[in-house]
Amino acid sequence: MLSSHCPQPPRMLDAAATATLLPWTALADEIAAVLRDASVRVPARSVMPLPQGGTLFVMPATDSLVAMTKLITLTPANAGTPRPTIQGDVVVFDVSTGERRLVLDGPTITARRTAAASLLAARHLAQEPQGPLLIVGAGVQGLAHLEAFVHGLGVRDVRVASRSAASAEALVQHGRALGVKATVVADAHTQVRHCPLIVTCTPAHSVVLDTPPLADAFVAAVGAYTPTMAELSPTLCRHIAQHGHVVVDTPDARHEAGDLLQAGLDVSAMPTLRDVLEGPRIQRTGPVLFKSCGWAGWDLAAARLAVRAQDVRGAGTTAGAPHSQWATP
Repeated sequence: MLSSHCPQPPRMLDAAATATLLPWTALADEIAAVLRDASVRVPARSVMPLPQGGTLFVMPATDSLVAMTKLITLTPANAGTPRPTIQGDVVVFDVSTGERRLVLDGPTITARRTAAASLLAARHLAQEPQGPLLIVGAGVQGLAHLEAFVHGLGVRDVRVASRSAASAEALVQHGRALGVKATVVADAHTQVRHCPLIVTCTPAHSVVLDTPPLADAFVAAVGAYTPTMAELSPTLCRHIAQHGHVVVDTPDARHEAGDLLQAGLDVSAMPTLRDVLEGPRIQRTGPVLFKSCGWAGWDLAAARLAVRAQDVRGAGTTAGAPHSQWATP
């Protein structure tokens, strides 16, 4: 006999509602909690090329309470069109009942968890955490890192370099709305010697930075996530490895971190973000490069935080609302 129990439909949240559940400091803390949680399981993500040049990413993860899968497509051909470059969802399940709890906006999760991972790394590794901050790339990740570093580190001076003048100006205006000094700079390389915080978050079609940073600089590179992609030159990567430290987000970087692999560096020997949190603090001498390729564990952290926040709020659905202008890279 069939059960009379009818599971409640999951709450479906748009980009704005998803972002509201994921404040920057709390999300960085949740990423740290995931790294310390022995129940977390994260299999390798599936990356499938699509016939028209796009890519399908399938990224599952689970812990003792929550299971989630992120399903997103990356379609570079959509750049410059009304269609988002990144589209998809994060579906969150209750592991005890199998019921879907939430359906979250995939691009928003990707943007916020990536920047929150950089924020967590900067909190432990940056010698001058208040900046000035140089952001190279003025898309979704540029916006996310600006917000994360302003709210999470207290950055008050931001310089933005981008191949798109309109995108750079839009990001600068957003920074000013947050109450910080923000300016567009024509050449990122001329700013490297003035900025102890640097984030590169471009599509990684070509190298965008090759100038050695300050001796106390913290560099977060998030745009390259395959062996063939790179934002930082091999010379720059080798310089930081020789004079400072390179930290990768997860062991998966050994076959994904194009910047480091193309520099001929032994990625498997580099400390991970978990090592930074669990082991002795890395001596703060020389520049630090945090190389992030992305990991479903970060998405799980966002899903856990969103479920708890939604349980507290007990709000209804916000399905079908349009994405904001920042929902695509």
